[in-house]
Amino acid sequence: MVVKNSLSKAIITPEKIIKNDTLPLKKQDSIQLDTIKPKEAITDLITHVAKDYTTQNATKKTVTLYNEAHVVYTDIDLKAGIIIIDYIKNTLFAKGIKDSTGYNQKPVFKQGGQESEQDSMIYNFKTKKAIIYGIRTRQEPGMFILGEKSKRVNDSTIYMRNIKFTTSDKEKPDYYIGVKKAKVVPNKKIVAGLSNLVIADVPTPVFLPFAYFPMGKNRTSGFIFPAIQTGTSNRGIGIQNGGYYFAVNDYVDLELLGDIYSNGSWGFRARSQYYVRYKFSGGFNLSFEKLIRSTRGFDDYSEATNFNIRWSHRQDPKASPNSNFGASVNLGSSQYFRQSLNEFNNSNFLTNTFSSSISYQKTFAGTPFNMSANATHSQNTNTGTVTMALPSLQVSMSRIYPFAGKGGIKKNPLQKIGLTYNMQGEYRINTSEDEFFTAKMFETANAGVQHRSDISTNITLLNYFTLSPNINYKEVWNFKKINKTYDPTLQNTDGSFGTVVSDTIGGFSNFREYGTSVSLSTNIYGTFNFKKGRLKAIRHTIRPSVSFSYRPDFADRYNETVQSNLEGTEFETYSPFDGGTSLYGRPGAGLSNTIGISLNNVIEGKLAPEDPDSDEEDRKITILNNLNFSSAYNIAADSLRWSPVNASLGTRLLKDKLALNLNASLDPYQINETGQRIDKFVKGLPRLTRANLTANYTLSSRDFNGENKDNSGNGNGNQVTPDVLGKNLNPTNSFASDPSSSQNNNEEEEITELYKSTIPWSLNLAYSASYANNGVNNIGIQSHSVMFGGDFDLTPKWKVGFSSGYDIASGGFTFTRMNFSRDLDSWRMSFNWVPFGNNQSYVFFIGVKSGILSDLKYEQNKPPDRVLF
Repeated sequence: MVVKNSLSKAIITPEKIIKNDTLPLKKQDSIQLDTIKPKEAITDLITHVAKDYTTQNATKKTVTLYNEAHVVYTDIDLKAGIIIIDYIKNTLFAKGIKDSTGYNQKPVFKQGGQESEQDSMIYNFKTKKAIIYGIRTRQEPGMFILGEKSKRVNDSTIYMRNIKFTTSDKEKPDYYIGVKKAKVVPNKKIVAGLSNLVIADVPTPVFLPFAYFPMGKNRTSGFIFPAIQTGTSNRGIGIQNGGYYFAVNDYVDLELLGDIYSNGSWGFRARSQYYVRYKFSGGFNLSFEKLIRSTRGFDDYSEATNFNIRWSHRQDPKASPNSNFGASVNLGSSQYFRQSLNEFNNSNFLTNTFSSSISYQKTFAGTPFNMSANATHSQNTNTGTVTMALPSLQVSMSRIYPFAGKGGIKKNPLQKIGLTYNMQGEYRINTSEDEFFTAKMFETANAGVQHRSDISTNITLLNYFTLSPNINYKEVWNFKKINKTYDPTLQNTDGSFGTVVSDTIGGFSNFREYGTSVSLSTNIYGTFNFKKGRLKAIRHTIRPSVSFSYRPDFADRYNETVQSNLEGTEFETYSPFDGGTSLYGRPGAGLSNTIGISLNNVIEGKLAPEDPDSDEEDRKITILNNLNFSSAYNIAADSLRWSPVNASLGTRLLKDKLALNLNASLDPYQINETGQRIDKFVKGLPRLTRANLTANYTLSSRDFNGENKDNSGNGNGNQVTPDVLGKNLNPTNSFASDPSSSQNNNEEEEITELYKSTIPWSLNLAYSASYANNGVNNIGIQSHSVMFGGDFDLTPKWKVGFSSGYDIASGGFTFTRMNFSRDLDSWRMSFNWVPFGNNQSYVFFIGVKSGILSDLKYEQNKPPDRVLF
């Protein structure tokens, strides 16, 4: 019997098909029945649906579904153009529908989280096995498998023939690894035999006798293939960045890499990343290199040994709201970034300072106290000097108001009296790079503690003025001091006897200082309204301030005297806290009785919307962010009572695109022929002794197509330095894991965008100039440079970037670099080039984007010609 219907959805079992048959069953003898029943192959209900019709054949015990057929059985979900269920053979057959448009509705098979598309397939309910033709499936993380014929043994093992492994999601992949036979364990691993790399359907001479691909979301350990380097003529041929990757666990990994060259140079690196969710994250990097230049016996032969340690640690704010631990460490050999063959870090190459900090902060909840402990390191790569604080401890008390009213009310000056306290202690080491990590570095170490406290309040006078008195106290503890004695037995260079000898002695010593100050300030506002144009008003805010400070002369209280001649008629006065024995200075010398004057200006405007009929509100803009002047007058000084006038200006113009900052120092006094200030005023305007001007301008194509909103009202006048140095480079796997290198899944959209594309671009400009005038021999422009950088897209896939500058004072180009990149869909190509200068080099890279096949790459770099001495 054959039944047809146009649209059906039913639940089918073998018993249903038998009951529909008109032939009666013969009555069986109960003795002949076996008491052990065979296990049914189909153990659950089969749910099916088809768009056009469902055919049930009771004689052959088959069910045929046509057009958009869908079958669900246990955890199996199958969609196809045609599905045939055979209850005698316990099989399920699925295939697509061939019409004038091609072969459509290919079977899509889902089971246990696995999904595959194929041309046709046969599945056996009893054995759980399947034969699949023309399979296409995706395995994590991003591996596509295309097979001609596959045998599914069970849900965890698949044997395949004539397979293509690729990370390209195109119908015709950009590349693939062709394999005759392979075993696939879904989301775990792929084991293959002889493999061949095929690019654009063209076989390459790259073969592997076998291949192993770890699959799944979890990281796995494995070898890292090195890159062959031939561009280092003074090192010979070498291999670079080869090693092993250890997936230690879900929280930490370890990467061991090495370099070796034919002339004996070698390098080693250990990198580790760690991450614990909601607790902390960070990374550690240790590098060591032994570099050899030329050949032993030649005049230009030299050796260098360099190392570098970098560590970063960040605590998640959710881990502990009242404490935090962080680290940023960068220390090592001064010449590491300038001599290394495997570092292309622009910022570290151009800077002359390494700095590190390991810090711990703690806030004591319910109290005004907080604590911080730091270990810091600063290293000058030009001089080789190293300064460390091991450790630096600081305890602070935030301002408390002991006389505040109930509920913390502070209305009168007494209730506004606030008290603060700060204690800072430090163990400081000053050493050289040669004595770094040796016992000698502790011989000149010094320690000290400083206590500071102040009491202040504020009083409102005449409703417009604020009077702020302050009393401050400072105490310094030292553990070394200078002791000078006169030794009459020592002979001087002129033949005479007797000289003053300085000794550094240990022991506790301290000194104290205190002072007081009072300041008077107010705000003055002036508004100018306009009746025409978009500019409706300008407001000028002036903040004048006058202060008075007093500090007694404390030097005489602590200074000591020593005999300075043989007769004992001359004496020398000295401070026991000189010679670097005090980390926090010496007692203040001389009476300080100073009046300070400052004047701050801010100019703002109110701008109406372009469309007067719109509902937009008037917008506030900043015309002049700051124009400040400050100076001081020391009443107690016998001469040169006025200090230089410091002036600063900052603003942002051209819709917040141009940032200008100007700083200057003006001296009201004349100087003599040796450049020393004398107690005579300059005739006319004060003498300009120092000036600095910086300007930054950013422009892009978005400014001309309306994508950027006008945010000129948000300018704060601060200098924002554009990226004119370019990104740092990693010569290995430079772009294999670039998050911006995602593939476009729609080829037609990609081609359409390619033909109607514009050319996005951006340009960053920076200008800097400094002027100095000491009145003798150092007059004029000290530095004068222009820097520029930017990028533009030739096409949606071709990108070009550049960065350079010109030193106008010296007459030469600054650090210059160009970079080119090409998006090749599944691949990415880049070329970075420093055309001239001490860091002349290039890096070429082409490789697969996906991390699982990141070893499919070719890279070549020519590092700078490093000078090792």
